[in-house]
Amino acid sequence: MSWLNKKSFAIFLFSLFLVQGVQSQVGQKLTNTLGQKLVQIPAGNFYMGSLGKGENYDEKPIHKVVISKPFYMSTTEVTNKQYEEFDNNHRKYREYPGMSINDDDPVTYVSYYDAVAFCEWLSKKENKNYRLPTESEWEYACRAGSYFDYSMGSKLPPEQQKSQTTSRNIPRINLLVAQFEPNLFGLYDMHGNVEEWCSDWYGAYPDIQLTDPVGPVDGMYRVTRGGSFTTPLQYLRSANRMAMLPDNKHWLTGFRIVQAEPLSSNAYKLNEEVPVYARDVTSNQSKWDKKDKRAIFNSPIPYVLQPDCDVFVPFYEHNHCPTITWCDNGDLIAAWFSTDIENGREMVILASRLRNGQTNWDKPSLFFKVPDRNMTGSSLFNTSDGRIIFINGVGSDGDWKNLTMVERSSYDNGSTWTTPRTISSSYDIRNQVITGMIQTKKGALIQLADATPNGEGGTAIHISNDKGKTWTDPAVDRNSRFIEGGTGGNIAGIHATVVELNNGNLMAFGRGNAIEKEGEQRMPMSISKDMGKSWTYYASEFPSIGSGQRAVILRLNEGPILFVSFTNKGLLEKTEQPGMVFINSKGEETTGYGLFAALSFDEGKTWSKKKLLTDGEEKLLNGGAWTGLFIMDKNHAEHRGYLAITQSPDNMIHLLSSNLYYSFNLKWLLE
Repeated sequence: MSWLNKKSFAIFLFSLFLVQGVQSQVGQKLTNTLGQKLVQIPAGNFYMGSLGKGENYDEKPIHKVVISKPFYMSTTEVTNKQYEEFDNNHRKYREYPGMSINDDDPVTYVSYYDAVAFCEWLSKKENKNYRLPTESEWEYACRAGSYFDYSMGSKLPPEQQKSQTTSRNIPRINLLVAQFEPNLFGLYDMHGNVEEWCSDWYGAYPDIQLTDPVGPVDGMYRVTRGGSFTTPLQYLRSANRMAMLPDNKHWLTGFRIVQAEPLSSNAYKLNEEVPVYARDVTSNQSKWDKKDKRAIFNSPIPYVLQPDCDVFVPFYEHNHCPTITWCDNGDLIAAWFSTDIENGREMVILASRLRNGQTNWDKPSLFFKVPDRNMTGSSLFNTSDGRIIFINGVGSDGDWKNLTMVERSSYDNGSTWTTPRTISSSYDIRNQVITGMIQTKKGALIQLADATPNGEGGTAIHISNDKGKTWTDPAVDRNSRFIEGGTGGNIAGIHATVVELNNGNLMAFGRGNAIEKEGEQRMPMSISKDMGKSWTYYASEFPSIGSGQRAVILRLNEGPILFVSFTNKGLLEKTEQPGMVFINSKGEETTGYGLFAALSFDEGKTWSKKKLLTDGEEKLLNGGAWTGLFIMDKNHAEHRGYLAITQSPDNMIHLLSSNLYYSFNLKWLLE
């Protein structure tokens, strides 16, 4: 144990006395027909979990767990060589992006179902019962008697670490198993290397003593434990919980096995609190009375609110990247991410509801979270046939470089949702979801997603021609020349927004990849005549936008196309860039700055009406995210924000920035 100094070793030994029934010595060993070494883990009891502070809320309460019988656990993760005895076709994954390429590297790109199938095959092969460890067995074995953060003490020694950083360019890491000293039970790589599947459904811990628990009866995700070579140290703790959709497979997750009795049937039923957005949702069909008889502009109000202190919601300071849609009962539902940092694992998707007839949004509640994964952007869309679709990007780790897309649907006004399912074939850089799903005249669904994580490669689209069952990326050539008249396979600019024209073409606008025209940097306009297979690029008449800004486009119920963007790159005053000239109904010209709307009555050829989105009254508002406090008056609207938009059947237009909710109608825009 060269990695432990005398002091830490003494402290560690003392911690063992706090655990009843746990032996400090390595138990009996055996080797199976695949050459896998297994060690006996003694029966005993321990206190599972942690205090669950902040983002670690799912680790509480600390509760006593009894492991009533000894079991054998493989000393290492299952390796490529061992797994390929079961499935030789899996060898192709050694060529996939990742680090697991050698015989004695842990196998990756295995789903929960793959891991279970391996155990079933091995059980039949040896006439012994092999399975995945339960979550409690895994933590018990990992701790090996310790109540410290890690099995060897309060810190993970540097020599026990690999990369342990979240990065888009991780250096080549040697994943060879058993490179470090084992814990006191003789188990290697319990903190890092690759994540490991457990048998449990993920769910809240019960606040009672448990004997040989097997987790909840059901759930959406299966637990993974241990973290990977990219996982920051705080997520490598013995108590830390992670999870994935059981059909997911990627470069960071493998598994180890146990030889033990079959699992008992004492799964517990979760008694989870109904989130606020799902409470008391009416099922009545709204009459949607048309509100176009008079001009309406409702002064912006916040929809991102501090949750009540007596209801725990993982709420962070940075709330951003919203999406919004209408419900058949007349409600509106909005979702957005809440986080400390945008590539953080703590990121959650929150939701709020504006109930029909109410003037204020509900307090936010937890809407979607895959534990310890970056969630990035979201998209909500009402298909107008009783269904609301929700799509979200989910990271493989704590970044947005590699993401899969997952889908959930609601058929009861967003009160309940179907089990999440993956709709992208693999974790890919082209899966960073952006709000703004549309449905074409022929019924195709189109979902936008940033094509690259660095903001240089434009926006990809995903298309479904079977009502969302399957999705494809239609791009023929993923290289693009973002110049006037240039062509390529992506929309120019990230965080793009798209609309279908009456002739069946697609028109899109995006941030970045600006095209110069008449000496000015203009927002690029992308046109596709083949449903997203290829695009041609042009300089639009709108100014280029920058960091902290996102434009939206929408075909209004009344026919014209509405475009909403910003006059400059976040500037409140005329400094480096001018504002825009706006002409009111009296023909008077004024220079305005910030958030504006433009209308086209000729399919985007011209934008005959432009209007600043302000009611003209001076007020101090909080735009949230990077926007912060700003003064709105007749010439200054919100200067930054990620926009999301929908129009309900009553013809009201609903617009979100990063923190504020605007509502208005076409008649007001035309004033």
